[in-house]
Amino acid sequence: MKKYLFILLAMALMVPAVSAQKSFTRKNGKASQKVEQKAAITTATKGKKKTKKVASATTAKVATKPYFIVISKKALNLRVYKAENGDTTLVQQFDACLSKNLGNKQRKGDMRTPESPAGKPFKITQIQDASTWRHDFNDGRGNIKAYGHWFLRLLTPGHSGIGIHGSTNNESSVPGRASEGCIRLRDADIITLKEKYAYVGMPVIIKAEGQGLLPFETE
Repeated sequence: MKKYLFILLAMALMVPAVSAQKSFTRKNGKASQKVEQKAAITTATKGKKKTKKVASATTAKVATKPYFIVISKKALNLRVYKAENGDTTLVQQFDACLSKNLGNKQRKGDMRTPESPAGKPFKITQIQDASTWRHDFNDGRGNIKAYGHWFLRLLTPGHSGIGIHGSTNNESSVPGRASEGCIRLRDADIITLKEKYAYVGMPVIIKAEGQGLLPFETE
């Protein structure tokens, strides 16, 4: 009987202890859950802040690009201008090779370079590594490297495949009129243009055949 009473007493004492342990576990679990939730919110907030900073930096970088290009069929050159604080300054000039046929491009394969409408410059849409690109000019030399290291692809509404590139195996054509419609520079010059000035979205003005200097240009 005494043994039985002792067991009952021990069980009675254990119940509050177990209840207390469960209560503590629940409370501790909730507290831990709250801490974890708070940590997750803090981490997410920090992540958002970091993302915003990166986006701002990227936007600022693009916004600070003040350069644009003017290509002259008459002078056979490509000029890089800098527009800043209301002034336009010539910063670099390269000899260029334009299309073998005169006039504005009308259709694919007409061997003409397209001319940008007044007030609507073309834009660079891609800067591509063209160091391994080949082309057959049907002149007996076969499929040869022909584009230099870079191809600055242009958005020219109504026409495709037009760009500014180098002249591997064709450097003697620069300056001149010998391309199938693209704008050729010397290989060293396309590298300089890409490394120092070119960017996606860069405006490119290609003047009409025989057109002289634009109002902001000087000799």
